[in-house]
Amino acid sequence: MAEATVTSKGQITIPTDIRRVMGLKTKDRVVFTVMPDGTTVMRAKTKSIASLKGTLKNSGKRVSISSLRHT
Repeated sequence: MAEATVTSKGQITIPTDIRRVMGLKTKDRVVFTVMPDGTTVMRAKTKSIASLKGTLKNSGKRVSISSLRHT
């Protein structure tokens, strides 16, 4: 188990072993999601929307990046 301390500015340093496992590099972004049971999940945000091109089966409908809702 890894541990970090929150600074007075609300910042933490992600421990080296966690960064390594998640493949995080300098300037990478992470996303925090609070689950209904109160658990918080941290995910690496390392893929762009453009990198997902071609991963979905063609439904015949066109979807543009501008029509996607950013969450």
